[in-house]
Amino acid sequence: MKTMTILHQTNRKIWAIIPAAGSGSRFSKTELKQYQIIENKTVLEHTIDRLNQLPLAGYVLAIGEQDDVAQTLNLSNKKLAHFCIGGAERVHSVLNALNYLSQCADPDDLVFVHDAARPCVTVECLTDLLNTAIDQQTSAILAIPVRDTLKRVVAENQIDQTVNRDQLWQAQTPQISSFTKLKSAIETALAHDIVITDEASALEHINEPIKVVIGRSDNIKITYPDDLELAKLILQSQQ
Repeated sequence: MKTMTILHQTNRKIWAIIPAAGSGSRFSKTELKQYQIIENKTVLEHTIDRLNQLPLAGYVLAIGEQDDVAQTLNLSNKKLAHFCIGGAERVHSVLNALNYLSQCADPDDLVFVHDAARPCVTVECLTDLLNTAIDQQTSAILAIPVRDTLKRVVAENQIDQTVNRDQLWQAQTPQISSFTKLKSAIETALAHDIVITDEASALEHINEPIKVVIGRSDNIKITYPDDLELAKLILQSQQ
């Protein structure tokens, strides 16, 4: 029987940021994936349920300006919920949430960012990630080693070469850092016009050490419509 991972003690508050302002055009031109229903709950509610297994000081949802759904949901620990307006890209939503948090977070508080459409992350993975950040005083992300053979494809779907995967990992979320480091990294990267696809890419730009914490392959991000059924099966199996 697997032993439950225990969260290590820390005097630093723990905050979560959930960017949820994107259009998710690969999922649908008209429907937002975070509001699709799996077993009587939206994807976003499942995601927030998982995050609230941690002793959060609060969580910030960065939502679209026209979003009239998020604040009506039956979110777990809703008293800890905060809302801010997201930005044009994910990175702008995260920065808006960090700016919002600046009124209540301390510089050394731990802040992790998690995709709204990753409802299957386990409490064990969340705890492992936080313990790494606490014990090693480091930024960290969940990730898994790349398992499949990778091909570099050029024009007209022609294979150019096979890519060595020995040192390649597939990044997941959450990704965690201190409030000050994360905010500074994102502001610096944006000022230098660096393409930021996740929080780690901003931290890499300022040469911040980042640890990889081994995640699980079932921590999927819902991207396409058929991912909903897979997420449903995963959630059922995790129960």
